[in-house]
Amino acid sequence: MSFANVAIIGLGLQGGSIGLAVQQYLPDSRTTGYDADPATRARARERGLVHEVCDTPTEAVQSCDLVIFCVPPGVMGQAAREAAPALPKDALVSDVGSCKQSIAASLAEALPGYTIIPAHPVAGTEHSGPDAGFATLFRNRWCIVTPPEATDLLKLTALVEFWEALGANVEIMDAAHHDLVLAVTSHLPHLIAYTIVGTASDLEDVTESEVIKYSAGGFRDFTRIAASDPTMWRDVFLANKDAVLTMLQRFTEDLTALQRAIRVGDDKALFDHFTRTRAIRRSIIEEGQDDDRPDFGRSDHEA
Repeated sequence: MSFANVAIIGLGLQGGSIGLAVQQYLPDSRTTGYDADPATRARARERGLVHEVCDTPTEAVQSCDLVIFCVPPGVMGQAAREAAPALPKDALVSDVGSCKQSIAASLAEALPGYTIIPAHPVAGTEHSGPDAGFATLFRNRWCIVTPPEATDLLKLTALVEFWEALGANVEIMDAAHHDLVLAVTSHLPHLIAYTIVGTASDLEDVTESEVIKYSAGGFRDFTRIAASDPTMWRDVFLANKDAVLTMLQRFTEDLTALQRAIRVGDDKALFDHFTRTRAIRRSIIEEGQDDDRPDFGRSDHEA
């Protein structure tokens, strides 16, 4: 089973990249797209993010056999309800959100009777909007698929093969486990980055603007993370709040332990902790999820 007509709702970084990737790696598939912002639709047409940019969500989905919702978690249900009147009953419904339990519930409520298989491509940049997308975004990145119980295996296989065709490595995972894992690997780091950059901004008067002027690599990389789409991340933290709060409590406890080690001069505790975390960085490189080039090996078109 393959998808002949793919509808993409939301034409920012993720949706635009999917559209470009389908055209490059699945040339026999046709893509339609819709975005609620007229300016985004206009720019999507200029860039050719999909074969046809539609002016209504119902027009975009009317002939699709796969629809992927690429909108913030807070409007996922609304986007699905707007598309529902024209969505074919045998179409597979999926998404790209980073908190799966709440999104699965929103889609199921909005589209009762449809086959819904949530997914999360763990790929992105700090950029957003229709100019941010590029066809190779998903190459050698993970896409986590979280099928509910009693999922149609034929459609699940087709979705896995779809993401593999776009270059992703696919992992099947329980939705609750996904949300906990992503709270550690993505959501909490973003929350910390937003906090550090906000604190630095608050201290600008004290440091006479030297925080910005003399930004070293560490702070600079925090600002990169903190430049991510504020609407999406607001929705992510609210949608996955239980897992985020659980991980935040653990982080707070670990931070308190480090604070104590610094205060009492426990050099061994500090050295042992930094040695262990350094090894984690090496493991990420060995897994192929980054490399050891300066600035995390990133170019403008790399996650």
